[in-house]
Amino acid sequence: MAHYEYRTHGTCSKLISFDIEEGRLHGVRFLGGCDGNLKAIGRLTEGQDARVIADTLRGNLCRQKGTSCADQLAKAIDEALGAKA
Repeated sequence: MAHYEYRTHGTCSKLISFDIEEGRLHGVRFLGGCDGNLKAIGRLTEGQDARVIADTLRGNLCRQKGTSCADQLAKAIDEALGAKA
C-alpha cells in the first residue's frame, strides 16, 4: 500500500492524505475544510477505483474558487497515479 499526501490549493482544506492499494483508495482524509462533507467523501471513496473517483470528481467547483476539495482530491489522485507510471 502506498501512502500519499497532497497540499491543496485554493480550498479551505489544507492537506489530503490517502492510500492506494491495487488501484483502490483507502483512508481518504482532509485537514481543514467542511468536516462533515469531507468525511462523507472519505466514506464514499473507501475501496473504490482511484481512477474512477478522480474522473468523477475532477472539475467539481466550489463557489467562485475555480476548484473544490473534491477537485483537489482528483488532482491528488492524478499526481499519485502519475508518479507510479
